[in-house]
Amino acid sequence: MLKFLKRAILAGVGAVLSAAMLVPDVAAARTLDEILSSGTLKVGVNPTLPPLGIYDETNQIAGFDVDFAQKLADMMGVELEVVQVGSPDRIPFVASGKIDIVMGAMTRNPERAKVIDFTLPVHTEVFGVLTTEDKGFTDWKELNTPDVTLVQVRGSTPVKFIEENLPEAEVLLLDNYPDVVRALAQGRGDALLDVIDFVGDHMNKHDVSWKIVETPVDIYYCSIGVAKNSTNLKDWLNVAIFELHRDGVVDDLWVKWFKREMIREVGVSPWF
Repeated sequence: MLKFLKRAILAGVGAVLSAAMLVPDVAAARTLDEILSSGTLKVGVNPTLPPLGIYDETNQIAGFDVDFAQKLADMMGVELEVVQVGSPDRIPFVASGKIDIVMGAMTRNPERAKVIDFTLPVHTEVFGVLTTEDKGFTDWKELNTPDVTLVQVRGSTPVKFIEENLPEAEVLLLDNYPDVVRALAQGRGDALLDVIDFVGDHMNKHDVSWKIVETPVDIYYCSIGVAKNSTNLKDWLNVAIFELHRDGVVDDLWVKWFKREMIREVGVSPWF
């Protein structure tokens, strides 16, 4: 089964690997002891992935990732330094030690793991189907029929996925997510195929009984990225992530920024 985000990741992974290897070794990755001694945790956040990372009204980087990183810094007893990163440079930055850790929808996969290490998951993202309760869909594959109209954002990655995997469905293309969700609420289409977590705020603006189809296309587990062989730092982060999940902090921050509960919980257990 094709996975739209993994396709995007793999399409650029060669560039990521090359970029990481070309970054000059200007700074070795700091150990946990060095971070503690410095009094500062440097965290890479991508401000173009709202609400994980956004610019607030004062033009400062804010969002779920910043709040979560602040919790980690507080637990360490150090100050938080947020460093702006983009999708192409976030892995080279952490691999070369320019930052200590990196967030920003860091989906774990074997190719990325050749360059950096990953913690346990912080959150999930569900690539699935948003529809309304009056629709009887139970699996995304049921959308492959001329009787179904998918409402999608023009130029978004899922459009390509639909062309390849749901060619029989009709597609209504609109310019942005608020318009797409509004069209669904008005009954102008049957479903949206996308990462549903990121449209929660738009959903809340309509008095509609929403339904997320129980069988998703895929579930992505997003972690914190650290430099290779940062064992002590990674071990500490894993313990901290567990505690923040167990204490409900992750869920609270998720609702604060995404305006709805996480669709698929990470699933905390003693061996998490």
